[in-house]
Amino acid sequence: MNQRFYSLDVFRGATVALMILVNNPGSWAHIYTPLEHAPWHGVTPTDLVFPFFLFAVGNAMAFVLPKLEAAGESVFWKKVIKRTVMIFLIGLFLNWFPFIKWEDGHLVAKPWAYITADGKEAGIRIFGVLQRIALCYGLAAVIAHFGKQKGAFLVGAFLLLAYWFICVAANPADPFSLTGWFGTKIDLALVGEAHIYKGEGSSFDPEGLMSIVGAVVQVIFGYLAGSYILQKGKTAEMVNGLFVAGCVLIFTGYCWDMVFPINKKIWTSSYTVYTTGLALLILSVLIYSIEFKGWKGWSTRFFDVFGKNALFIFVMSGVLPRLLALIQIPAGITADGKPNYLTPFAWFYEHVCKLILPAEPRLGSLIYAICFITMMWSFAWVLDKKKIYIRV
Repeated sequence: MNQRFYSLDVFRGATVALMILVNNPGSWAHIYTPLEHAPWHGVTPTDLVFPFFLFAVGNAMAFVLPKLEAAGESVFWKKVIKRTVMIFLIGLFLNWFPFIKWEDGHLVAKPWAYITADGKEAGIRIFGVLQRIALCYGLAAVIAHFGKQKGAFLVGAFLLLAYWFICVAANPADPFSLTGWFGTKIDLALVGEAHIYKGEGSSFDPEGLMSIVGAVVQVIFGYLAGSYILQKGKTAEMVNGLFVAGCVLIFTGYCWDMVFPINKKIWTSSYTVYTTGLALLILSVLIYSIEFKGWKGWSTRFFDVFGKNALFIFVMSGVLPRLLALIQIPAGITADGKPNYLTPFAWFYEHVCKLILPAEPRLGSLIYAICFITMMWSFAWVLDKKKIYIRV
């Protein structure tokens, strides 16, 4: 039963909008707690955004995969491999872009790898959000292609249990800490110190290759949910099934958390199960509200526009700040007597958003993020108005 589910478009668009919102505060030093990631174990609303997007990727796969398979093996493999490679390369491009930077008052090339003044290795990060999306999509598509629904479920369950076992077996004394998790050593061996994320205060990449297992299963669960929606159609049985499955997975995730902590940064199996449960609950409510009760308006339209050019708008939200960062606006002198400069976006935050309520800098940071996402929505709206949909 091939029915159109507007609620799935809204769900996907909402996740893209929230990804842009949490990735673009006015200041990383001033963020409301719900818009921050959990320091390590645990989950905040921000920690739901990425798994929800991967879940949405799986939903879309359930609708597209049968068409690819019907076109033949060569078409399936060509499309999946091309899309996986293209999204990965776009992510790598975004990490390196705009390929030049300001250094001592001059524009210089951004090297692939170099040694810093204090003797540390640095360079272009290889992993990232888009790279993870690419690999998860490709691996999940192959698993779903060969295993179909039953096989994909069994493989997903096996992967979650195997990841738990490997984490514990690799370091029984301290398997789930930043320093004790086994994956960092392998990621470093694969790509090198220079190309690993260092935002946690040490070389650790939250989108590294070793924590991808649970993320792949997130896409598989999305595929299974999408397949179930297609099979049952717009029926009460379908909505009830999604809601009950969501409750069961949330409860299972909470129980698993007691022995395998919910943790986004190493993407634990309990985190996959728990966030999938929440995604199912929210999706069931959206389907009931939109498909059954006809709840459509400015809010659904706002998110729907994001969903129609999801990848392109997300990439643009990364390209634009990096590109405008090459423009330097004089902003006085630093404490050590050197000229200080602001980028156009930083100037807007400092001289507009931050001044709205100086006593509460988090509000200014949030206002900036809302302004940024509104600008991105404007781009998406123009593309939708002109019926321009950019696909990879």
